[in-house]
Amino acid sequence: MSLDQIVKTELDRLKQEFGDKAGEITGFLDPVKETIVDNFGPNGLLAAYIALAALGVFLISLITKFTFATIKYLVIPAIALAFIGSMVSGHSFVGLLPLTVVGSSLILLVKG
Repeated sequence: MSLDQIVKTELDRLKQEFGDKAGEITGFLDPVKETIVDNFGPNGLLAAYIALAALGVFLISLITKFTFATIKYLVIPAIALAFIGSMVSGHSFVGLLPLTVVGSSLILLVKG
C-alpha cells in the first residue's frame, strides 16, 4: 500500500467514527427535545434554543476576554522584559524568558 492509500483509509475510518459519535450525541438530544416540546410546546423549544445560544455567546466572550488578558498581561510583558533584560544584563533572551513569564504570570494572577 502506498502512503496516500494508507492516509485515505485512516481518514475514512476517522470520518466513520466521527459520524457514529455525532449520531450518538444527536440520539441523546432527541429525547430532550421531545420532552421540551411535550411540556412547553414549540415556543419552549425556541426559548431553549435562545437560552443555549446566549450561554454559548457568554462562554465565548469569557474565553475571548481571558485570551486577550493573557496576551496583554503575560505574553507581551514577558517578551518585552526578557528583551530588555538581555540588552541590559549579560544573560540571553532565552535564559531570561522563563523568569519573565513567571513574573508576568504573577501579575496576571493578581490583576485577575
